[in-house]
Amino acid sequence: MADAAETLRASKSQSRRQRKGMYILPSLFTTANIAAGFYAILQTTVGSAAEPWHFDFAAKAIGFAVLFDGVDGRIARLTRTTSDFGRELDSLADVIAFGVAPALLAWMWGFHLLPMFFSHELHSKVTQFGAIACFLFLTAGAARLARFNIAVNPQPSNPGKPGKKYFVGMPIPAGAGVIAAVVHFFRGEPISFWEMAIVWLVLVVFVGYLMVSTWRFFSFKDIDFRSRKPFRLILIFAFLFAAIWFYSQAVLFGVALLYMVSGMFWRLQWLFRKRPGPPAPPAFPEASTTA
Repeated sequence: MADAAETLRASKSQSRRQRKGMYILPSLFTTANIAAGFYAILQTTVGSAAEPWHFDFAAKAIGFAVLFDGVDGRIARLTRTTSDFGRELDSLADVIAFGVAPALLAWMWGFHLLPMFFSHELHSKVTQFGAIACFLFLTAGAARLARFNIAVNPQPSNPGKPGKKYFVGMPIPAGAGVIAAVVHFFRGEPISFWEMAIVWLVLVVFVGYLMVSTWRFFSFKDIDFRSRKPFRLILIFAFLFAAIWFYSQAVLFGVALLYMVSGMFWRLQWLFRKRPGPPAPPAFPEASTTA
């Protein structure tokens, strides 16, 4: 009896240790997310027009952070190890990797290194407005995370079909992905024309707006990785991995912009959808003329 009780206690203790290990696993990917964001910040601060590959490295680091962010949440859900600590750590990691890092990259790459054009005053105004735009992006990302953390049943402006999985507003990893994809598409070569700087300013502000909007974006949470026959998923991910490996600039640029445009598409579809006209006023019986 004593041996059986001792074996039972040892089994329970081992089960608890395994359970704790499972809780640590998602946090390790979240820590990798923080590390990628910090590396992106370091690379951005040392980038210059003479050494543009630092900006490209920063963009790639943000891309890896997007991957780590998706993996930690998926692992936590699959292993049923979600916790309040994990959610808070994930939010703080997102502010660093998808808020501070892309905002700093957007400013350094798109505005800070602009060559002098026309006049010093105009150059100064463009860089100042660029700094404001990047700050708005950072603030919008933080607000997006705060809204996501407290939302119980968020309602989008353009609701989809019943049961459809979607985000309300562009998620902050996707917003950071747009910034990183554009920088990577140009191999980190900073903007050198003021016209492109204006376009970049508008894009940064617009992405920030999409994050705090109530437009609908696909979440892909309905993808079932535990399916017994995930052949289609395997083929799709294999093709996507190969495409990114050989043509990362064009593929990532296209994927990021396509996802951004998808929210605009669903919003416009909802706006222009035919709606039933207002109900007809109720018919009142005519007053009787008989005495």
